[in-house]
Amino acid sequence: MRSIAPATGLIDLEFQGHPEYIGCYVLEAGEQLLLVDPGPSSTLTALEQGLRLAGLSLGGVTGVLLTHIHLDHAGAAGTLVRRNPGVRVYVHERGARHMIDPTRLLASATRVYGDRMDSLWGEFLAVPEANVVALQGGELLELGTRRLEVAYTPGHAAHHVSFFDPDTGLAWVGDTVGIRIDNRPFVLPVTPPPDIDIEAWQDSVAKIRAWQPAVLCPTHFGPARPATGHLDEHQDRLQRWAATVCSDLASGDSDATAATRFRDQCTEELRRRIGPQDVQRYLAGGGLTDSWRGLARYFRKRQDPPGPPDGF
Repeated sequence: MRSIAPATGLIDLEFQGHPEYIGCYVLEAGEQLLLVDPGPSSTLTALEQGLRLAGLSLGGVTGVLLTHIHLDHAGAAGTLVRRNPGVRVYVHERGARHMIDPTRLLASATRVYGDRMDSLWGEFLAVPEANVVALQGGELLELGTRRLEVAYTPGHAAHHVSFFDPDTGLAWVGDTVGIRIDNRPFVLPVTPPPDIDIEAWQDSVAKIRAWQPAVLCPTHFGPARPATGHLDEHQDRLQRWAATVCSDLASGDSDATAATRFRDQCTEELRRRIGPQDVQRYLAGGGLTDSWRGLARYFRKRQDPPGPPDGF
């Protein structure tokens, strides 16, 4: 486990053998042990090994903090509760019902991943309702020696929250401010279907800015600093992506043509900024064709003909 602040660490879950793809943050809080985004069940072995090397154990986990319920972030939560029935799972109220009864969530994911579901994600067990703490945003969680502020931060997902520790200046932001791998000089937004909401996203980033965090902790991957520059770059690139997709929708090109062009242009920008050796690490977590489709879906739902949202 890599230390990123006092009593705070990061475990690389090495998803599908890929380093720096999914990170689980570990917060020691006196007698409590908290995990932020424990990842899918398919990476539980890496999580367990990371804890053991730090002198900790899955049996000592008391709380799981979910930024959102996508499988790469939340898939292991039910399995952790099965192993340790005292674990509390903190999740936004719009995601809580899907953790308690994941039938619809798993049906939707199966349509995307098909027979790869088990090899990619492993089991996704329901979390007993008694173990779920439903959040709205605005709460102050007092967990052992930690005080964590909660903000509702939709945009990437309608059930997304972020957590902030004012004592350390760390903000766990899930996918709200994109992918940035080990503080490399590129921030990649993540905008897949189905519930991208750019206007809500602007409010979410404003909430994170208001915390004045010293360090951002995206799940993909690792601490990012300075926080202000990261937020600025994310918003600038998201705005440019939005403008590009609006133009694509007005052009009359097919979705396949436009999405492929978008993917190629973004990939070339990545190559210029970070070099070809790291491009695939970014693209593994941020499917650019899916990001185009998520933005296109947002604009098509919003108005016809599509145009940029207010303030863009």
